Amino acid sequence: MKATCSVFIMVAAVALLALGAPAHASEMDDRIELSARKSHVFRSFLGGDDIKIQSKDGAVTLTGTVSEESHKVLAYETVAGLPGVKSVDNKLGLKDTPPAENSDAWLSAKVKATLLFHQSVSAGKTVVDVKDGIVTLRGVAATQARKELTTEYAKDIEGVKDVNNEMTVSIPPMPAMPPISTKTTVGEDIDDASTTAQVKISLLYHRSTSALNTKVETNKGVVTLYGKAKNAAEKDLATKLANDIIGVKSVTNRMTIE
Repeated sequence: MKATCSVFIMVAAVALLALGAPAHASEMDDRIELSARKSHVFRSFLGGDDIKIQSKDGAVTLTGTVSEESHKVLAYETVAGLPGVKSVDNKLGLKDTPPAENSDAWLSAKVKATLLFHQSVSAGKTVVDVKDGIVTLRGVAATQARKELTTEYAKDIEGVKDVNNEMTVSIPPMPAMPPISTKTTVGEDIDDASTTAQVKISLLYHRSTSALNTKVETNKGVVTLYGKAKNAAEKDLATKLANDIIGVKSVTNRMTIE
C-alpha cells in the first residue's frame, strides 16, 4: 500500500512539474514581448514600422517590415538586450528597396539616425541633405557649441566626405535661474536595453569608433564599455559618444589599450 502511495505521489509531482514549466516559460515569453513593445526604442523610433515579436523559451523571432536598414539593427539590438532573451532571429524585411551602400540617400539616413540618438544636438530641428558625399546641415542649433558638435558628429560618419553646416544659432531669452540639467530625468524614462542599443549603433556608425570591438552593458542608465582601443584618444572618444546618448546617466570605460 505504501509503495503504491509513493508511486502515486511521484507521478503527481512529475505531472505538476510538467505543467508548471511551460506556464513559467510562457510568462517569461509574454514578459519579453511586452518589454520589447514598451521599450523606448520601439515607442520612439520604430512605432511606424510593422514589427511582430514572438518569443519561445527566450528565443525571439522578429518578422515584418521596417522603413530603414538601421531600424532592423536597432530592433535586433534592443530585443537582444532584454532580460531572459537567449537568441534573436532577425527576419525583418524592408518596405522599399534599400539605397545603395555609400550612396547619398544611404549616407543621409546614417547621419539622421546618428544625430537622433545624441542629446546635445538638435536632431529634430536639423535638415540633412547629401550630394556627392558632401553633407549640408540646415536648421536651428541651441548654441554655437551644439552647432559645432553637430558638424563633428556628421563628419565622423563613415563615407561622409565633408560637411557644410548652414544651421543658425538661436538666442534664447536669459533665464531667471540657471537651467537644471535634464540628463538624469531623461534617463529615468528610458529602459536599459534601449540605451545599450543606441550606444552600440552610435559607436558603429561613427568612423572613429566603427572598428572597435566594444561590448556595452547598461544598468539603470549607467553604461559600462568593454573591449580594446588602439590608443587613449579612441578610448576617450568612445566615452564621449556614449555619454551623449539619450538615456545615459554616466559612462564607465573599462576598455584596454592595445
